[in-house]
Amino acid sequence: MMKTIRIGTRSSELALWQAITVSNQLQYLGHETEIIKIDSIGDEVLNKPLYELGTTGVFTKNLDVALLNDKIDIAVHSMKDVPTILPKGIVQAAVLKRGLYHDILVLKDNEDFFTKKTATIATGSLRRKAQWLYRFPHHQITDLRGNVNTRMRKLKENDWNGAIFAMAGLKRIGILPDNIMKLDWMIPAPAQGAVMVAALDSDKELLDILLELNDSETALCVNIEREFLNKLEGGCSAPIGALAMIKDDELKFKGALFSTDGKQKIEFSKTVPANHTTDIAQFAASYIIDKGGKKLMRKEGEVEKEINIFSTKNLSIGQKSGLNQQIGTNMSDFITIRYNRIKPAVIKQPLKHVIFSSQNGVESILESFMASELNFEHIYCVGRRTKRLIEKKIGKVTHVENSAGNLADYLVEHIKNEEITYFCGDKRRDELPGILSKNGIGLNEVIAYKTLLSPNKLAKKYDGILFFSPSGIESFLSKNSVDQEVAFCIGGTTAKEAQKHFKTVIEAKLPSVESVLNSVNAYFIK
Repeated sequence: MMKTIRIGTRSSELALWQAITVSNQLQYLGHETEIIKIDSIGDEVLNKPLYELGTTGVFTKNLDVALLNDKIDIAVHSMKDVPTILPKGIVQAAVLKRGLYHDILVLKDNEDFFTKKTATIATGSLRRKAQWLYRFPHHQITDLRGNVNTRMRKLKENDWNGAIFAMAGLKRIGILPDNIMKLDWMIPAPAQGAVMVAALDSDKELLDILLELNDSETALCVNIEREFLNKLEGGCSAPIGALAMIKDDELKFKGALFSTDGKQKIEFSKTVPANHTTDIAQFAASYIIDKGGKKLMRKEGEVEKEINIFSTKNLSIGQKSGLNQQIGTNMSDFITIRYNRIKPAVIKQPLKHVIFSSQNGVESILESFMASELNFEHIYCVGRRTKRLIEKKIGKVTHVENSAGNLADYLVEHIKNEEITYFCGDKRRDELPGILSKNGIGLNEVIAYKTLLSPNKLAKKYDGILFFSPSGIESFLSKNSVDQEVAFCIGGTTAKEAQKHFKTVIEAKLPSVESVLNSVNAYFIK
């Protein structure tokens, strides 16, 4: 490669050590290099714990942007900071041989505090906090942010008993003190101690060069750890630890999920042949989820803020990251969908006109039949997400509208003297059938799914409640009263129902979860 390889890195001493290490290895292979410093939101916002920054990738995003904009050729990361799903166009090009993966406690003075009733330990990591409290529930945890030099300085300046660090970071920049305790019992962060090099997937020549830096054994272990993290939907905002090690042709894996207060722990460990590791991450994640992990993560997603909202539908971590960090969330599914078994006679003959007003109708018919069995000439639907699902799994959509009423008006204008088959739920609204009936259009309704109410009594008052269907409102009101909460609704039908009970109702601009969350941000954050 004739051109100079531009290496992007954060400007902290540890990040520069990593970049210089990569640079030296590339120069050894005969390549010219240049180091370019680019800082991140994780470096700039030092007054909040990582789990309150509201997103994963706080240390890598700016490097990703620089890579995509051709400001740099490669980006060098502490692999534990890298989101488990990389941006489109960027790939993991190499993983250097792993360093020390242990966490350590750097002592302020000595170990005498362990004999006392209480102690104060500093860390900005939710994972370290949870594991320390699991072992020492009578201790206090205080937040500690900044690069390793800043954190060491803060330890000296405060009256804490100790602070938790990654051993590799301190050793790499030559500031590992003597007064430390190696925390062998603490499960490290996935990929802790590993350095990753990222590049564009389109630069095949550079990818071939970087492959020479890759340590295959390290890559196998850290990829398993990160896949485990991905399957649990965790990042800096979840207390998850994982470690995979290869010894004597066997891979030993241990993974765990904790509650942030350290009171609960779900752990998995297994040893498999090193050449049969394909599904161990999935198996481990499924085990933890089956043992109550999903419920624990939902609970731990609640961070108390000045503004707090409640969602009547469980949100993914990715969806929650769209909320302003000043807004706290709690959530629970207030309705449950049960798909019906649809009789084969319904689709035995080709259907000329078919309506789906929700994704549930689509999923239900696919539970009963393979896509190849469906012969629909024209498909009409409500919502862009429903359209995407149909076109991904069934076939092309003839027309889409953002509400059932608008779709009914379109059908009245374009269909005359023909029957339409409507795959709907048992609690479908009357608007669409009413408009079609009034205009003489025959409608064959197929009850494809049932909506079951699963209400919960809220333990406290919230500033806003998020609703995604009229049934969700019905379920909520069956156990809760309305005070001054603002109702945020996914569409006009839901908003119309909410207006019967709430003084303030905000309808999302688009019928999507993301649009509902955007309306929350717009209302509360001026």
